[in-house]
Amino acid sequence: MDNRAALSDSNDFSGSSSICCVAATTESLCSDASPPDVSALRRLSENLELAFESSEFDYFADAKIVVAGGRAVPVHRCILAARSAFFKSVLAGARKEKEATFEMKELGKEFDVGYDSLVAVLGYLYSGRVGPLPKSVCACVDEDCCHSACKPAVDFMVEVLYASFAFQISELVALYQRRLIDILDKVAPDDIIGVLSVANLCSKSCERLLARCIEIIVKSDVDVVTLEKALPQEIVQQIIDSRLEFGCIDPQSTSSPDKHVKRIYRALDSDDVELLRMLLKEGHTTLDDAYALHYAVAFADAKTTTELLDLGLADVNHRNHRGYTVLHIAAMRKEPKIIVSLLTKGARPADVTPDHRNALQIAKRLTRAVDYHKSTEEGKPSPKDQLCIEVLEQAERPDPLIGEASVSLAMAGDELRMRLLYLENRVGLAKLIFPMEAKVAMDIAQVDGTSEFTLTAIRPRNLADTQRKTVDLNDAPFRIKEEYLNRLRALSKTVELGKRFFPRCSEVLNKIMDADDLSDLAYLGNDTAEERNLKKRRYMELQDLLSKAFNEDKEEHDKSRISSSSSSTSPGIGRTNGKRVWKG
Repeated sequence: MDNRAALSDSNDFSGSSSICCVAATTESLCSDASPPDVSALRRLSENLELAFESSEFDYFADAKIVVAGGRAVPVHRCILAARSAFFKSVLAGARKEKEATFEMKELGKEFDVGYDSLVAVLGYLYSGRVGPLPKSVCACVDEDCCHSACKPAVDFMVEVLYASFAFQISELVALYQRRLIDILDKVAPDDIIGVLSVANLCSKSCERLLARCIEIIVKSDVDVVTLEKALPQEIVQQIIDSRLEFGCIDPQSTSSPDKHVKRIYRALDSDDVELLRMLLKEGHTTLDDAYALHYAVAFADAKTTTELLDLGLADVNHRNHRGYTVLHIAAMRKEPKIIVSLLTKGARPADVTPDHRNALQIAKRLTRAVDYHKSTEEGKPSPKDQLCIEVLEQAERPDPLIGEASVSLAMAGDELRMRLLYLENRVGLAKLIFPMEAKVAMDIAQVDGTSEFTLTAIRPRNLADTQRKTVDLNDAPFRIKEEYLNRLRALSKTVELGKRFFPRCSEVLNKIMDADDLSDLAYLGNDTAEERNLKKRRYMELQDLLSKAFNEDKEEHDKSRISSSSSSTSPGIGRTNGKRVWKG
């Protein structure tokens, strides 16, 4: 019995569920139960667990709990009401409804709980058993990590802890509080802030966890600004007082920035770059002295951060008092647009933190492997976590091939009209197939600030007999040429950013754009019915080519991810033989 963490009877906890004991393995045993009783309890637990896990029992479910993103977990009201006083109270108000739907954000009002964590808590309510942490959702992308204290593991435990608190399952709160306390010494200080925040929400139920988190943060080098952004003021003040009591003299750890730096931060918070310019002209401080770029990358809007970079007044490789560069902070935030902007401005991806981690390693340690290995459907945005890692991996490699993006662009030659037509087609296609990657590149290239050169204004060369309706950019007046030259530059930069940071996407687009008659399809003019039918057939062929190219790229990319992973299978959560189970 020494390998099990048995919990006392739930009658010792007010409002908790009624279960006599819980094992840390997948068994539920009572120390005073005779062998026949143990066998009966095990069968009961397994049957109830099957009712929750098997899709065959979804038909009998009379309620469902929906998490962020729309994923729903079917449940049985009678079981939840019998096992939890919280659910008994909540479900009493929905007795007349044939199938009640509950939003998790309404059940747990102060903190978001994901699908995986909800399944773990509800699984306990059904079976009375608590298993080990599911490797599939508690593993990060970093192959050198033991996955016991990385952010995915910590986030899972914190979410289970809070859901248990919200559902008034006191014995589960106690168990996960102990689990978190056991690993806190291995958790990064920035991740402990999240644990501390939830422990504070759970108040008296997590007093030991709260005290231990505060103790670690007091001794850490996390600055006051970061603490003020994440924690209640009374907790921040308690940390500052403790640091002063222990003799900490670092001003970043014991006091807020001076008034001039605070004004710069407020300007960034309000996205007012012009006000920032005025403050800098006063000469009280510089962007580097105020760590303004670090602040913007951590907390400001991505557009504001890009505008701040465009001022050219800050060192993109400047280190803060913790030894972190701006790119390290960007990797923690996991915003691909900011990371690409920094890299284009000269940020060094090889720079390491005092504990010898570069930006790529930071991003990998923060990202769940199950999310990174997940295939993206055609036309759906790629996850930001996944994009950040891909961009940083690409940044560590030599730049891709220099030259034209594809054969068809080279064939367009120097004629502005044909190059602009090609770029409009290519970027428009990228928006359809790779929407997130395209948005990152277009935002940085500031495409939205230019005038679109519509395809209906283009006259293909081989349709000489049709009526001319286009403006020839090579012969147009200077005003019109400059307008579309700006568009040409922005689209060209978009394509170049795609080649550098999203080469797999660029290769797919090359295959499609190199179809020699793609531009003809955009022009109908005075075509005959036969010519239109011919174009329609060619359009369908290109559509098949598009789908095939995308699927081939997805298969190749999935294989490369799997081969780079230490496990032989991609982790995930799903159904096997009709069951809601963990894979990994």
